[in-house]
Amino acid sequence: MRKKNTKVYLNMVVPKENWTSLTEYYFKTRDARITMSVDRGFIVDRTYRVEEGKPKIYLFGRLANGESFLTINDCLPHFFIKAEDREQAEKFVKFVALEETGLKTFKDEPVLKATVAEPNLVPDVRKILEAKKIACFEADIRFTQRFLMDRSIFSTLMIAGEHTPSETVDRIYSNPVLDPAETTVPLRVLSIDLEASGPDSGLLYCVGLRGKAFGGEGPELKEVLLLSNGDVHSVAIRKKAKELAHVTIVETEQELLTLLTSRILTYDPDIITGWNVIDFDLEFLRVKYEKHKLPYAWGRNGLPNKLRIESLFSRDSKAEIPGRMVLDGIHLLKSSFISLDDYKLETAARELLGERKLIGGKNKVAEINDAFTNDPEKLTAYNLHDAELVLQILASKELIELTVLRSKLVGLPLDRVRASIASLDSVYLRELRTRGFVAPSGTFVEKEEGITGGYVKQSAPGIYDWVIVLDFKSLYPSVMRTFNIDPLDHRPTCLPLRPGERMIKAPNGTCFIDGNGILPGLLQRFWEERDRAKKRKDAVGSQAFKILMNSFFGVMASPNCRFFSMELANAITHHARAVIQKTIERLEQEGFTAIYGDTDSVFLHLDVHNIDAAERVGAKIAKEINAFYKEYVQREYGRTSYLEIQFDKVFRKFLMPRVRGSETGAKKRYAGLLVTRTPDGKTTEQMDFTGLEFVRRDWTELAKRFQLGLLERI
Repeated sequence: MRKKNTKVYLNMVVPKENWTSLTEYYFKTRDARITMSVDRGFIVDRTYRVEEGKPKIYLFGRLANGESFLTINDCLPHFFIKAEDREQAEKFVKFVALEETGLKTFKDEPVLKATVAEPNLVPDVRKILEAKKIACFEADIRFTQRFLMDRSIFSTLMIAGEHTPSETVDRIYSNPVLDPAETTVPLRVLSIDLEASGPDSGLLYCVGLRGKAFGGEGPELKEVLLLSNGDVHSVAIRKKAKELAHVTIVETEQELLTLLTSRILTYDPDIITGWNVIDFDLEFLRVKYEKHKLPYAWGRNGLPNKLRIESLFSRDSKAEIPGRMVLDGIHLLKSSFISLDDYKLETAARELLGERKLIGGKNKVAEINDAFTNDPEKLTAYNLHDAELVLQILASKELIELTVLRSKLVGLPLDRVRASIASLDSVYLRELRTRGFVAPSGTFVEKEEGITGGYVKQSAPGIYDWVIVLDFKSLYPSVMRTFNIDPLDHRPTCLPLRPGERMIKAPNGTCFIDGNGILPGLLQRFWEERDRAKKRKDAVGSQAFKILMNSFFGVMASPNCRFFSMELANAITHHARAVIQKTIERLEQEGFTAIYGDTDSVFLHLDVHNIDAAERVGAKIAKEINAFYKEYVQREYGRTSYLEIQFDKVFRKFLMPRVRGSETGAKKRYAGLLVTRTPDGKTTEQMDFTGLEFVRRDWTELAKRFQLGLLERI
């Protein structure tokens, strides 16, 4: 019998104190190529294949020791049905197995685990059963995601088992034991940039490759593959280009493409990036590979690259390179809420790095063509510089590290961490399982009404001296924690499901039980982690937790979410509206003048004459309001208040405009002279705008300058 606090790795019993410090174990085997080991790694790509009728999960990634890996595990797909539907379900579907689980639906109905032979059968089986009014649970979860969720693995893991080397992967494990594990793994990132005589089917001049490890030490790559044009390039020009250490000259496009594949496979990147890299660079190269009848295959298993080019503005194109991940630099900026005037590389480099491209302007194409013919040194420098700029931009905002951390937090692939609904699914369903429940399958429903928005107090237009802003910290997540707003604990009819349940009634009339829900618990954990990240000045961690927490509210109001409920979503906004209204009422009772209120903020006009007095009043108000809500929530609901208002900023001069052609104050439009303190205690002033034409991209520079001039005079 195995002792408590031990794990078995291939019949090797390992004490608990050694789980996190295991080094490689070698055993004598009949095949000297086979090695037994226990390793930690990060999952870069996950997929599956059906081989000889058997589904196999493929996990590609990088180990902490720097080697690439592929784990291959046998696995069968499954979902759940209610136990009471067993007899009926077996009439219509031949399952591999129907097993008791001890799990229940949200209504406490026991469920069976329904296993089928192949992943592509799940949608068909679900369709058959639901047509017969047999409910299916969690039947929409991706096969690979289900495999990891069942093992409590997010994006880092411990691998124990036999492994062999291959040409494209350092280690291939066959049916290893996989467990969750924390680890830090440096990932190799390769930036690709190409130059051509024109878009579409132009001549491919060169491809710049700049590789670097993010998150730790690792190999680098710095090279330009340049096409030679013997009929045009003089001997002197070719000699000059050949003397550049980072330039390799080839004679034909076919040779360039073949060498490009070789370089990528040799460098073995985990992430391939670039600027508009999917829609332009990878699509352009796809056409070239097809033209020259060469395999367009850069992956870790020999399978071809796949591109899905989207024409719709609202959808991003996608590239699949087996075993690797393609992350477009533009997508990474947008998903991290970094706003620019436009998302050209020139703009991003100028605003984020203070650098410029080496070739640009209206005659860019002509200049590139001329450089190819007469100055390949200039062309290759430009090509490599563009590839380098992408890595510098990503590094300046730590976007690779942020994406990796978000993947670790939610357990999604690197290219899907932006998916709010999938992120909630991934973390919520794992917690749901620990409580013994299964979730309904996701299905789209019609949204008959819009969500109630945040409270906006009618503004009092005018020009004011000394206005302070008080802001509730993460108001919607705070409301969800304070009032236990959670899908599992939601009671729409306000009737208890189990004995002893006490109801918390939201202002919109729906109810939640007084308990410790999954969603509030997740928010509490992420909140604490974000505070710790702030204290250690970890900007990446703080941003990752903030993005995750703020996304949870919005998905509840999406008909694509399995937990979609307008009653639940509106419970959040109604609670938030009540909080802002009650706060303003209380402040006005104390004699303060609230000139505006918006969703989670209150603007107060103070009778003070300097910043010191404004700061004292602001801090005092925040302390008193927080004390009030602690007492109020305990008295009215018997719960702890997580509502926290904070003194946010001070305006020395503040303008609240009117709606055009009206005496009514405008909403979400104001400007002011913001006063801030430097670390040494001195004050600085700067113009601050919200919603005015000056910050809008669709207004002319002349109109912006005119408005700025007016505001400066005020």
